[in-house]
Order: sequence, then C-alpha cells, then structure tokens
Amino acid sequence: MIAIGLEGSANKLGVGIILHPDNGGEPRVLANIRHTYVSPPGEGFLPKDTAKHHRKWVVSLVKAALKEAEIGVSDVDCICYTKGPGMGPPLQSVALAARTLSLLWGKQLVGVNHCVGHIEMGRYITGAQNPIVLYVSGGNTQVIAYSSQRYRIFGETLDIAVGNCLDRFARTLHISNDPAPGYNIEQLAKKGKRLVELPYTVKGMDCSFSGILAAIDALAAAYGLSGDQQAKENIGLTEDALKLKVDSVDKYNNEDGIPTREDLCFSLQETVFSLLVEITERAMAHVGSREVLICRRVGMSERLQEMMGIMTRDRGGTFLRQTSDSALMTGS
Repeated sequence: MIAIGLEGSANKLGVGIILHPDNGGEPRVLANIRHTYVSPPGEGFLPKDTAKHHRKWVVSLVKAALKEAEIGVSDVDCICYTKGPGMGPPLQSVALAARTLSLLWGKQLVGVNHCVGHIEMGRYITGAQNPIVLYVSGGNTQVIAYSSQRYRIFGETLDIAVGNCLDRFARTLHISNDPAPGYNIEQLAKKGKRLVELPYTVKGMDCSFSGILAAIDALAAAYGLSGDQQAKENIGLTEDALKLKVDSVDKYNNEDGIPTREDLCFSLQETVFSLLVEITERAMAHVGSREVLICRRVGMSERLQEMMGIMTRDRGGTFLRQTSDSALMTGS
C-alpha cells in the first residue's frame, strides 16, 4: 500500500509518500518534501498568512513528491492529512487540498491526529516501548502516557504553550524567526551568565507560562531591551516591573547594573525547562516508566535535552527524542 500524507498544522507544509509492504515488512520512504513559512522579525506567523502560504505551495509540493517517488496517481492507495490539533486556517487549507485530491483521484481519505502522529513516529524511530511523552510545541505543552488502550494526558499547561512563551519573548526582543525564534533565543542564552529570578509556576502535574512571560517582558521593557518602541509601550512600566528592575539590579549587579538580552534569554530557558523536567519526572514516578520521549520543536533545544538527560540518567532511565514536523508521520 502507498500512502501520501499532507501535514500543515502550523507554519511547515509537508508532503510525504510512504510504501507499506503488503507482507508486513519495513515501511519505505519514497518522498519527503517540506516548505516553511517564515514571518518577518518581531512578528509571529499569523493563521491567515500561513494558510495563504499553504494554499500557494501545496499543489507544487504534491507534484514534486510524486516525481521524487517515481509513482503515478494510480499507484496511490490513500490520502492522509492532519486533522488537528493545530492552527485553524492552515489546517483547513490542507484538509481542503486532501479532500479535493481524494475526490479527483478516487482515493480513500484518512484523517490523522497530529499529536498521536508525532508520538507514534517517535516510538518507531527510537524504539521506545512505554515512554512518558513530553509534547512541547508552539501550541501544546503536555505530559502524555499510554494507559488502558489510549494516550492520556497526565499534565499540561494551564494557559499558553512553552513554545508560544519563547516565540513571544523573541518578538519582544525583536529576534529573527529564521530558522526559528526558539533556536535564536537559545544561541543568545548560551552567552548569558546571570540567572534573573522569574516566577516558577508548577501546580501538581500542570504548569503555567503566562506569568513567566509577563515578568520577563516587564524586565525587558524596564531595561530598555525591547525590540522597538511599540513593544515597550504595549508592555508598559508598571510599579511591579519597576520594583522587579530595582530588585534585579541589586541582586545581579554587573558592570552596567543591567542584565543583558543574553541574560534574560538564559534565565527564561532555565526557568521554563526546569519546570518541564520536574513534571516529566513526576509522571515517570507515577507511571513507573523508565523512558522519556520528547516530541515537537521545543525538544530540539540542546539545553532541554541536556537537562532531561541528566534527570533520566539519575533515575536509571533513557531519554529519547523526535522533534521535527513531517508529512511522513501523517502518512505512516
């Protein structure tokens, strides 16, 4: 059986083609093509603009995938697409393309859960048996495990996702979105030397990031580190922000008496990654698992991988990861 998968839940559009042997052998990748929508520095990718990008590129990507796979339409058995979760307009664009191809070609249509696709692809690639899954992206932050024939959420964010927290702070500092805001924050964080105290919000198995973001946004505005005047005006210098500024200067007094952009990026990473490791370790203890599988793009962070690796080694466990978006996980 040959399946073609379409993925477009966020800013990455992908088309993958997989051959599933009838004898139950190992699946074979015939094509895997992607195109990413990159927004200007200081801006996130808006759903309507992302959807427009997907509509523009999806047909050419499907043609390129068929050419790379060296197959024709008659060879395709089914069309798989991401049905959610994700950003509404981009998902609708890809779903419309998949339905159109299904009708034109007379092929079976299969909707795939984006989260389950990541987890199953991660298990297949890494060989994980019964992992605690830390699912961390721009739209989701969840601790997941398999129990009673289904994936269950043991802990999650109570407000925004960790990736959204990092992305929004990148916009505050006017950091480039190419190749990704979180990646660029990490490069700055590697040069940071001072840990600025931020709220640490863990509630049982759940966590929160909006207060952390508000606090570090206020610090950036108070120290004049915001990327532009409009960002500073949007944040505003509240009494709490000014007090935080004074406290930080007293506690982390450096040459200028002011933390740098690098220090703030370092502090944000250390804080949010620490609480992610904490709730993941708690889930490991609760379920009795010795494996941790990190899924999605925040898991690409070298620092998060380092911290998670230390925790799992201390528990005699194993740390694994599957981080990239791909249409292959939809078609598999």
